[in-house]
Formats: sequence, structure tokens, C-alpha cells
Amino acid sequence: MLRSLELIHKYRTGDAGAASGHPWLTYLISAEERIVNLERIQSIRELAQANPVLDYVERTLRILDGLALSFWKKEVLEEVLIWSEVAKGGTLRDRLRWQEQGIGYHVHNLGSAQLYKLHDDLSSDKSTVIHTLIVTHGLIGQTIRGEVPVQEHEPLRQLVKSGHLSEEELRELLLPLNRCIIAAVSEELWVSVRPQVETWVALIASEERLKEPEFSERLARLRGNSIRKGENFEAAFRKLQEEAPALLDGLAGYLDGTTLWYVEAGLQEFSLEQMVKVLLLVQLACAPGENVRHISFEPLMNTMYYDYKGSKKVNVYKKRMIEKYVDELSWEDILQGRLQRNNAHLRHRAEWMATLPDTLFVTFEFSPAAEKLIEFCVEAEKSPLYEKAVLLLFDLFELRRDAYDRFHNEEEYLATMNRTADYKKLMLDYVVGQRVVDIGPGGGVMLDLIEQYLPDKQGIGIDISANVIEALLRKKQLEGRKWDVMKGDALDLKRYVEPGTIDTVIFSSILHELYSYIPYEGRKFNHATLAAALRSAFEVLSPGGRIVIRDGIMTEPAEQMRRIRFLDPGAMAVLERYAKDFEGRAIRYEVVGPDEVAMPVNDAMEFLYTYTWGEEAYVHEVQEQFGYFTPSGFIAFIQHTLGAEARIVECRHFLQEGYTEALRDKVKLMDDHGNEVALPDSTCLIVIEK
Repeated sequence: MLRSLELIHKYRTGDAGAASGHPWLTYLISAEERIVNLERIQSIRELAQANPVLDYVERTLRILDGLALSFWKKEVLEEVLIWSEVAKGGTLRDRLRWQEQGIGYHVHNLGSAQLYKLHDDLSSDKSTVIHTLIVTHGLIGQTIRGEVPVQEHEPLRQLVKSGHLSEEELRELLLPLNRCIIAAVSEELWVSVRPQVETWVALIASEERLKEPEFSERLARLRGNSIRKGENFEAAFRKLQEEAPALLDGLAGYLDGTTLWYVEAGLQEFSLEQMVKVLLLVQLACAPGENVRHISFEPLMNTMYYDYKGSKKVNVYKKRMIEKYVDELSWEDILQGRLQRNNAHLRHRAEWMATLPDTLFVTFEFSPAAEKLIEFCVEAEKSPLYEKAVLLLFDLFELRRDAYDRFHNEEEYLATMNRTADYKKLMLDYVVGQRVVDIGPGGGVMLDLIEQYLPDKQGIGIDISANVIEALLRKKQLEGRKWDVMKGDALDLKRYVEPGTIDTVIFSSILHELYSYIPYEGRKFNHATLAAALRSAFEVLSPGGRIVIRDGIMTEPAEQMRRIRFLDPGAMAVLERYAKDFEGRAIRYEVVGPDEVAMPVNDAMEFLYTYTWGEEAYVHEVQEQFGYFTPSGFIAFIQHTLGAEARIVECRHFLQEGYTEALRDKVKLMDDHGNEVALPDSTCLIVIEK
């Protein structure tokens, strides 16, 4: 076993003196800050309970220990690995002292090399090699990612030119070193990038001239994760070239030879255009001729993530606000240097540190009020206060109040929507014509069904949620789909599609969300919202076109009563909470026995729909009213809203599959006399023809 691993084992098993005489270990175990690439961790909460830097170093050493290498190579590489992360360690007092000594610990490979040099005067060839390998530690992987220019590898080539190593020796050190540092992050990552690492190692060790990639190629590398998630980089870059060629050329020159630390971790959740605008803001923060060697997005990265139920999540609240801030900057604004935004709660910041005169640190800074409100939104995720908190945030940043996003759990919501394909498929029988608009496409399941079963149709998804549109565009790119999506308002479709050009408009389980979430004419739960949605859809239909509705339905006769006997003792408390939280209408119930209540049938079912989804979904489902008309009431409403020009060609209702099974072990539904009865119909299918 490597000596360093023995020392770490002694420390972990309680030997308080294990680090004595070993400054590298002292620095690592005394770390009082958690400095780590948040892109690579699963839970921020874990950072408070662990030493991620020591854990990582130990993993690199274990990989080295298992490699079949000669003694001198292992000895050199062990020394490199134990020192390469020390600038991330140290007590706060250590770090203040380092700052006074001019050690640039914020660029950790350079800072670690400086700390190594304090403990070794580099008087031998071996220590010179180790120092150089620390300086360049990890740069091959970061060159592959586009963060580091190839000129940063020049110190390695100097080892050969100066005679410290032969080309073969340099190759035989670099390949296992990179295997250790990359596989310690992820073995799968090492397997995927090994061919590229081998190519770069061979190139660095050779006499061949190192050439910087084209700017477009470097940007593509920086967008690697985004591209793998479905970003259409080529189309997005072409758009930039068309809209801002001069700015793009200037940025390419500015970034030539500049290292971009943590840029992907800080900006991968933003679009390519937004990322380029942020880089332009950084460029404009520098005076002409100012020497910038490194740009660090570590401060931005550190503010962009938070823990949601133990998992690391992007802070979508901050993301939305930064997106708005950046999107409001036109190319002309940037060209003319008009960067002062009329925003009291958010500003971009690029600043220097005295100890690192060639390094610029970049972030977005929120006002104290905005920070507190975002914290409130994070806490409110767990309660019905959530929607009110988000609307306060919308108001603070002047976002549309009806631009409803589920923010923190959009991925889960879209995945749930994608499991409803069987329910949605029956709507395809009523689709006519060529152009089909799906309102509120969610995870894209209806668009996929149209493409699969009606390949001659053109599917178009329209959604108000930026989250949904982003997810669908990535899905389209990844899966090669032909349908289109656009961000738009269902209540004003003529702004997005020409009236008379759409053959079918589909409202699949979306009208009740419009009814529940959209404040129309000053209030939510307003039938006028539904009327506006129907008129909007009818207006864009061609003659003979159809509106196809699948949504919740209330039971007739509405006045009938039902009893609910709860089989879970905690359910009565859920009903009490629901009756207080639900804003759609007053929920009436009477306690008639232990764990048993009598309720109007539609109040009973409205509660049970939410109860079925469970506590996880309660915060959202309690805000939605699933049934808003009885069948006869719905037909009368349609006829009144759309007039004689609208013909009802289908109107039926049924119990959605799954409710009976989901509630069987939770409740017994009974009539007035205590006789068990079946659940009433939950869902309607209505087809309107123009």
C-alpha cells in the first residue's frame, strides 16, 4: 500500500498524530471550507458531513496503488496526487496567511504548486517534474471540456526540452496521472474520455505544434453537457453568427488563451445565447489591454445549486431571474456598452482579487430582499404557501404573474405526464386535418403520439412555461422528433398561429390548470378563463376544424351526498388541512363517525383526486380544481361561449383508470345509507367542430 494511503487510514481510524510531519495531509484534513465542483456531486447537504477533497485525493491514490507502474513513476505520481488539491484545504487562518504570501489558492492547481514549492525548493529534477505536474494537474480533462487553452500545457513540453524527462517518460507519467484524477471522479467518465486523453498526451509529449481550436469548437466543448441533454448547438451558434457577428469575433479574440474555470458548472443550465451574453459582460468589465489569464465562474457556480430532498438541484428561481436580466440585454446594448440595467435586485459582477491580478471572478449578485424571498420560496416548496411565494418573486422581478412554472420539480412532473400515453391515445381518433396544436404539451407525450400514429400531421406544442419549452426542445433534439414547440399563451393563440390555419386544437387535461392557475379578469377559478381559452382555440381553427377536450368532470346530480370512511387514521387530518387550503370553492363535510364523513359528491371527489396523488404532490394538487362543470353544464357552457357555429360531435364521460386501485386501500365510498358504491366518473371527452 502507498505510504500516503497508510497515513490517511491512520487518520481515519483515530490516530490524531497521523498528519504530523506531513503538511499535505495537515492541509487536507484541516479544511474549513468546502471547495468542490458542484457539477460532480449529488447532494450539497453531504458537504457539511464529509471532507470531499480528502475523499477525492484518497480515491486517486487507491487507483494509483492498483496500477502496474515502476517504483519511480509511482513515487512521482503519489507526490503529485497528495499535493495537487492542497490549495482547497487549510484552515481559514491558513488561507489568510496564504493570501498574504501571494499564493493564489483560488486557482487550485497553481496555488497547490505554490504550496508544494514552499516545502520543497525544487533543487532536484524529481521535484521540478512533480511541481510541473501539479501546475498542469487536471488540465488535459479541462482542455477536452474547452475550459483550458492548449498553451497551458507548455510547461509539460518544457520538461522534455530541458532534459528533465524524455518524450516517452512524459507520456508514461501523464496517462496514469490522468487516469487517476478522472476515474476518481467517475470510472464511466474515464472510459468515455480515455481515447481523447491518449490523443492529447501523445500530442503534448511530441514536438508537434499545439494549435488552439476554432472558437466555435471551443464553445461546443464548453456546451458538452448541454449538447448531451439535447441542445441544438449548431443551430444556436448559426443564429449568433447571424445576429451578432462582430461581437462574436471580438469575444473569440478576448477569450483566446484565457482559462475559464467552472464555466460549464456555472452556465450549463443557460442557453448558448445567454452564456455568450454573460461572457460578453465579462469582456466589457475589463479595461482595454487589461491582462486576463483566468476567468473563474466559481462564485456563480456556488450560488446556482441547492438541496431539494437530499438531491442537488439547480436553483431555478435564481436561474429565471438571471435569464430575464440577460435576455433584456440586446446585442445593440452590448455593442454600445449600455449595461446598466434598471434592476434594483440583480446585477452582474466581475471583480479582481489583489492576490490574483490576472484572474477575474464572475457572478450575479441578488439584493438582500431578493435573496430572502428566494429562500422563502425554497422553504415554501413544502407547503401551500408555495404559489404565493413564487408570485411575490414574479412581482419583485416584474415577470408575468401567469407564467406558471413548477420550478423545483418540473422534471418529475413531466415524467409523470409522459406515463399517461394510454389515456391520451384515445384522443387521436378525433384529430382532423394537417396542423394539430397541443395546448400545454407537458412531457411531449401527445406530440409523440401524433408523430407515431398520425405521421402525416404536423404537431405543434404551445406552453406558457419556459421550463416545459426548454425540456421539449432538448427532447426533440435528442430523439430527432419532427414536431415543433413554442412558448405562448393559450388565451391568445392568434399571436402565435394565423387564424383559420389550425385543424385541431387539443386540450388534454389542461383546461382545469388554466382555470386553477390563471388570474383572469382579476381572479382565478373563473369560468371566464375557460371561455377565453375556448374562444382563442376556436378563432384559429379552420372550417371543419375541431377542439378536442379531455379533462375533469363533476358528477350529476351535483346535490347527491356520499360518505367516506377513511382506512388510514391520518386521513381525517389531511381532509381538514385540504378544506382550509383549497381555494377553488368551499369544501363542505360533516363528521358522522370515527374516521367517517358525509360530503357532497363533488366535494368528496375533488378531495379524493388530491388525496390519491399523496403528500408529495399535495402542494400542487391542492391548488387545482379538477372538476369545474357537470356534463350538461359543460355542454351548455360551450354552446353559450361559442354559439351556433360550434357543433358538439362527441360528449362522453368515464372513470379514469387507476383511481379505483389507488383508493381501494385508503377509503370506502358509500351512499347515504352506508352501502358501498363505485367511484363516479372522473373524466370527460368532448369534441367540438367548427
